[in-house]
Amino acid sequence: MQRRVTLAAATTTAALALLAAGTPAAHTADQQAAHTPGTLASQDIATAGTGSPYYRIPALTRTTEGTLIAAYDARPTLGDLPSNIGVVIRRSTDNGATWQAQQVVRKEAAPKGNGDPSLLVDRETGRIFAFYSSTVNQGYFGSATGNDENDPNVQQADYSYSDDDGLTWKHERITAEIKNPAWAGMFAASGEGIQLRHGQYAGRLIQQYAVRYNGGNYALSVYSDDHGATWKAGQLLGPGADENKTVELSDGRVMLNSRSAPYRKVAYSSDGGVTYTPFQQDTELPDPANNGSVARFAPGVSASHPRAKWLMFSNTATTNSRSNLTVRLSCDDGRTWPVRKTAEAGSAAYSTLTPLSDGTSANPRVGMLWERANYQHITYSSFDLQWLGGVCAPVTVTPPASLPAGRTTTVTVRVVSQNDVTLPGGKVSLTLPAGWSAPEVPVPALNPGQGANMQIPVTVPAGATAGSVKATAKYTVRDRQHSYGDTTFTVTAP
Repeated sequence: MQRRVTLAAATTTAALALLAAGTPAAHTADQQAAHTPGTLASQDIATAGTGSPYYRIPALTRTTEGTLIAAYDARPTLGDLPSNIGVVIRRSTDNGATWQAQQVVRKEAAPKGNGDPSLLVDRETGRIFAFYSSTVNQGYFGSATGNDENDPNVQQADYSYSDDDGLTWKHERITAEIKNPAWAGMFAASGEGIQLRHGQYAGRLIQQYAVRYNGGNYALSVYSDDHGATWKAGQLLGPGADENKTVELSDGRVMLNSRSAPYRKVAYSSDGGVTYTPFQQDTELPDPANNGSVARFAPGVSASHPRAKWLMFSNTATTNSRSNLTVRLSCDDGRTWPVRKTAEAGSAAYSTLTPLSDGTSANPRVGMLWERANYQHITYSSFDLQWLGGVCAPVTVTPPASLPAGRTTTVTVRVVSQNDVTLPGGKVSLTLPAGWSAPEVPVPALNPGQGANMQIPVTVPAGATAGSVKATAKYTVRDRQHSYGDTTFTVTAP
């Protein structure tokens, strides 16, 4: 194996922006509300023009010491690499209530740049990895093929690591170790990598990459079975990929979730991320081709735990704009996503999620780092299950072949409980276009695993235009917990 290039060490004692520790700007809630049940508590931890002209590309993780580390780009412009970008961090030792001053992980003189960070913690050694791309002359689309680690026209695969909980960092270059010379551009997909916790590949570290090959974009898992001493590349998945994330499922498989419009793409691996099934669309996850996040809610629990199949997901849940930042919950390893809550209806972009505990308490909180207000802020938010307000009960709408205008047609809505306790009686309603009508219908109590079909008469106004109409069914139980199912109706002339 070619010897890895070890780059010059750097410490994070130099502050790029002298932001007062513990006094971040408030956004939707002040820091005193950070742990108030049922709240989304938010604060801006980086603002354009303060310390750097711009900030982009959030990454977030929680270390073995319980420290939150938020990483992101400090940029001279909003342009991507190649540009004189630096990777910076802020640390929080109180679960995000306050944040220490911003520190540099890696910043070099122009024209060199380092950007698009992704954090990954080895839970067995405590080492923190910050993966990113390093460039001189060329970025992703202009990078030359080859893996010469001294070629200024090759986009390089670098990372920094810390063995003191993020206080100081050393740098490594692994381009020759993981890059096939036939590939062109290659960069770490920003956010957070994973470490497998269970099964045959327990302990494996996995970081996702996007790869440019023969004019197409591919997804790739890069992995280590020796705590980062060596790294290997799996097989390319694509084309048609982009920035992508992975998550370990309760049965030991790895699910890959890729940025894609109009819906996210998913694939599955049974060999710890080396190979994947072909991509398929997840039509429950609309996406405008924007970076998102997927993570286990309770990463360390055994497969028999009631929350073993819980996954979290965040993205801008639209198909044509970077807005409507939405958090979702799946209770069945991502087969369905019945729980959702809007965190920001307006402008938002990249987001990344990480649990703030082991996820097994009654109302645990989750951290989210995201881009707000047209890239003017990097914002940290936290929320709990009470704020999410969901119930593990997928809702499926079976539309008839058509709904004639001016008539009433029966629509079937099915609710299935995935809870481990009996759900009390609830109700289901339909969100419909203006002028349409449908009554709210009761849902009986549901035992674990039990489902019920509800028949809802839907009246379409006589003047309705023929064509496709989107609708949403909402199941409500205990007057405060909700799950959702989307559908499309076909309206025809009477």
